[in-house]
Amino acid sequence: MAYRVLIAQFMHETNTFSKLPTTLDDYRRTWLVYGNELGERFRGTRSEIGGLLDAAETYGWTLVPALAANATPSGRLTAQTWRTIRDGIVSAVRNAGKLDGICLACHGAAVTETSDDPEGELLEAIRAIVGPDLPITMTLDLHANVTERMARLASALISYRTYPHVDQHERSQQAAALVQSLMEGKTQARCLVLQPACMVGADHGRTTQPGPMRDLLAKADAFEREPGINVVSVQAGFMPSDIPNVGPSIAVSFAPGAEARAQEIARQLCQEIWDRRDEETVHLMSVDAAVARAKAHDATRGPLVIADGTDNPGGGAYGDATRMLQALIDADIRGAAVGTIFDPAAVQAAIAAGVGSTVTVELGGHHDPAFGAPLPVTALVRLLSDGTFINDGPMGKGVQRSMGATAVLRIGGVDVVTISNRLQTTDLQVFLSQGIDPKRCTVLVVKSIQHFRAAYAPIAGDIVVVDSGALCSPDPGRFAYTKLRRPVWPLDAVTVPFAT
Repeated sequence: MAYRVLIAQFMHETNTFSKLPTTLDDYRRTWLVYGNELGERFRGTRSEIGGLLDAAETYGWTLVPALAANATPSGRLTAQTWRTIRDGIVSAVRNAGKLDGICLACHGAAVTETSDDPEGELLEAIRAIVGPDLPITMTLDLHANVTERMARLASALISYRTYPHVDQHERSQQAAALVQSLMEGKTQARCLVLQPACMVGADHGRTTQPGPMRDLLAKADAFEREPGINVVSVQAGFMPSDIPNVGPSIAVSFAPGAEARAQEIARQLCQEIWDRRDEETVHLMSVDAAVARAKAHDATRGPLVIADGTDNPGGGAYGDATRMLQALIDADIRGAAVGTIFDPAAVQAAIAAGVGSTVTVELGGHHDPAFGAPLPVTALVRLLSDGTFINDGPMGKGVQRSMGATAVLRIGGVDVVTISNRLQTTDLQVFLSQGIDPKRCTVLVVKSIQHFRAAYAPIAGDIVVVDSGALCSPDPGRFAYTKLRRPVWPLDAVTVPFAT
């Protein structure tokens, strides 16, 4: 008989320093789908759920799809939001009847109003139903803040190995293959996690150039070829989250008899994270320096891509900081495009004015003017749309996304994609779907810190990453932590990676 496998997704990267609570409406703006809708939404996509759907066909599973939930990073999930998603998955497990395995797709850095470890809480609730031995894998973002509870309750924690995350499909296939092996009785699996005394490290997980993360992953790949070692996952952690276990970690899934080796592997890799903790391959520049580069840029080589990294909605920033946009306008840069500014009120004003009209608005800067005040502008309304597009990829290829009601506003020589749903700029369709050919622009500003590289590096003449002073600062000293384990580098004078 076919194995019965339940699949579910719960994704959120929570910036606990954000003023924006995460609600069910935030999930609906990205996706919150149930049951057979998972197949309708994700079959054929390069996503985790797409990978699990493909694996089910490969192995002939009888699939039990529970739900898939994803929202743009922001503040803590409200109690109701978390309860709805958690109970939806747990109820599906309880009502599924006999199950042979479970594959969960999670982020690993969620925080709610009631839990600093919702992924661990979810696993605990599921284990209370299915018992300690049922195979359960959980795929994670490589920016997961992994807890001991998560490791203790999962058969394996399998993190992405790319940043930008272009291997989501492959990691879910890896998880499915392990579940299949466990269900067939070919192996058994337990999991452990180890964390060094640092809250940042592993070059923030970057894999687009040689550096610490690539070296760590190469060693992890080699360790996975050893007998008894199922999975070795390297997590860079997610810094702007006020919980105890923020920071890099190593998770190892192992077979019976291999625990000592698994611990040795985790300790060796954590030691390397510690030894190379201050190595970084990307350094952020000032807004003024980026504008100087824009003035001097030769656009015949391709556009200058300016990543407004500290206003990255993918890290929980508001996506409406205005310093970079203001600087482009002040410098009279021509042929530029900004993707995006989050300002639903400005979009509604543009809709009321209509395409071809001018509109005067206070653009952006509404959530925290300290990151750039609202800009009083008079703009030409170039285009209006519902903001829906399908990712070209490579990241999330085939997945439908929505910026909500969207207006393209031209201010001087700058086209601003102004949106109603916060969204990180990871795909060329952010511009293409709004009638802007990014290849023909002189300058592109993207609200992203790293993910933009998958789609934008191939068309860029040059790339710079900017610190515009917004919420996603790379400096932990700019945040007031109250729950973080201490001492921890770089906030404290720590000299050894592990407590004695």
